[in-house]
Amino acid sequence: MLKKYKTILAQAEAEIVEKKSRFIATVRPVKTEEEAKAFIEEMKKKYWNATHNVFAYQIGERNELQRFSDDGEPQGTAGMPILDVLQKNGLTDICCVVTRYFGGVLLGANGLVRAYSHSTALAIENAQVKVMLPCYPVSIQTDYALYGKIAYHLPQEDILQLDTIFEDQVELKLLVRDSLWEPLKKELIDLTSGQVEIVSGGLQYADFSKVKK
Repeated sequence: MLKKYKTILAQAEAEIVEKKSRFIATVRPVKTEEEAKAFIEEMKKKYWNATHNVFAYQIGERNELQRFSDDGEPQGTAGMPILDVLQKNGLTDICCVVTRYFGGVLLGANGLVRAYSHSTALAIENAQVKVMLPCYPVSIQTDYALYGKIAYHLPQEDILQLDTIFEDQVELKLLVRDSLWEPLKKELIDLTSGQVEIVSGGLQYADFSKVKK
């Protein structure tokens, strides 16, 4: 059974300076471990002269795949704090690389943990978080006389209205939350006395982050 999950829409970054050390955090959505590894290598090439390129990623609906690396920093001060931020934000299908240019002043274990965590959190803030929910693609065809009644009846929550096509009949293209689909279908049939054609596709995921709550 599909469950909701959160990830990011696009790549983003953030930079902080702690005691002259630069920390550049870059996050990117990834669907596979191969994508994550390719992104990490890309960052290592981009910041080839950096002191460290620390990373963490988690992938899967239940974060089945989790990896992190301190890349030479003291154990537990870099990769794990990054992963911890991803977990606390409830994000998956995401990889974060934090690049450090050493500024000549030691930060200590606590300082490193704070710097890697803070830069990661800022990068996530700069990325657009999206809420992915299981839903059905639905097409509703009806006469113009019933269109207003149907449109008024559609709930504001748990539905994404993709398009409305006005031809011989009116066709509404929607994405409907899986939990809402069966009761809504019955309500629309009852509302129109069966004078409506409803077709649904297979279960999929879509971004419901902008839907009214």
